[in-house]
Amino acid sequence: MITARSAGLVGCRSCGLVAPADQLTCARCGAPLQSRDDTSLQRVWAWWTVGLLAYIPANIYPMLLTTQVFRTKESTILEGVLDLMQHGDHLVAIIIFLASVFIPVAKFVTIAFLAATLARPHKRETHQLLRLYDIVEFIGRWSMIDVFVVAILSTLVQFGSLASINPGFAAVSFALSVIFTMLAAQSFDSRMIWDQLQDGPAR
Repeated sequence: MITARSAGLVGCRSCGLVAPADQLTCARCGAPLQSRDDTSLQRVWAWWTVGLLAYIPANIYPMLLTTQVFRTKESTILEGVLDLMQHGDHLVAIIIFLASVFIPVAKFVTIAFLAATLARPHKRETHQLLRLYDIVEFIGRWSMIDVFVVAILSTLVQFGSLASINPGFAAVSFALSVIFTMLAAQSFDSRMIWDQLQDGPAR
């Protein structure tokens, strides 16, 4: 199999134009050309770490502050899911649980697995790694659903001192965690995955 790298070519990651490997900038868009991003995994681990640190308070501190007749109730993510289950809103509870707990944890595990795999020699199937990478990138856009729910509730339920819903500190932490994990996924140089098949383990 002939690849652009083996043919002495490099593709622009901004516009896709193929250029000689010794060319420094893209002739079409002016973006810097680089066959592989050597700092990719370092940036992945950096964003992954801060994303994990932000996700911890997102589950400890309240996501919603519900006020009813001068009484304020604080609810974490899991407490909100349990409240929805008790009120019979099972579908909404499942969606919130998947978007706020299952998907973020799965993203952390998958990103760490990919980064650890590409850092040393392995015998894993390249196409499986690419599927995992594509899945992480795809589900990233749906990770903010819990923040959207909080924002909508905070806008719609505002009746002065009788009843109101406001976002808690966890909403900010959760939003930051989602952003950081998305940056971690985008920091991957996916071309390194193909190197496993062609040139052996990437370093």
